[in-house]
Amino acid sequence: MIMSFPDLVAFGGDWETYVDELYRIYLSDIVNGGLHFNGLRISCQYRPPSQGKHFGFWHVISEGRDEEERTPDFRRCERIRWIRHLIEGAGSNERISWWENTRGRDTRVVIWAEEEDFAVILAKRRGYYVLKTAYCLRSHRRATFRKEREDFWNSQKG
Repeated sequence: MIMSFPDLVAFGGDWETYVDELYRIYLSDIVNGGLHFNGLRISCQYRPPSQGKHFGFWHVISEGRDEEERTPDFRRCERIRWIRHLIEGAGSNERISWWENTRGRDTRVVIWAEEEDFAVILAKRRGYYVLKTAYCLRSHRRATFRKEREDFWNSQKG
């Protein structure tokens, strides 16, 4: 089944108003949205809060290695509604694929809308998942994602 993607959330020029609207969507669609993947609930990381908002919220709208120096990524911001869409569409929408990979000691789930170059990353925990981040891919990551996906699904055939 092909589902269209939700509308982008356009920036109107006032950052404080925009971030408040993004946070409202984050809370309603993701934190309080009753999201599940493969039968397990999805949790969001609250601590440590920053600027009165969930830690995880900043990871889906900004980029950067240093937590205190992350900068807004408007492509991430405008696609905040896509996070729920990808999670709900994984496995049933032919435009959205998913697989597991390992990062350090964590098992992660990558949910990818390849045509749109947008990915959601979940960390697998005992009995639930944690939303880690969501982002627009840079072109050099596409080949890595395709190989990881192929390797994972080939390993599941055994």
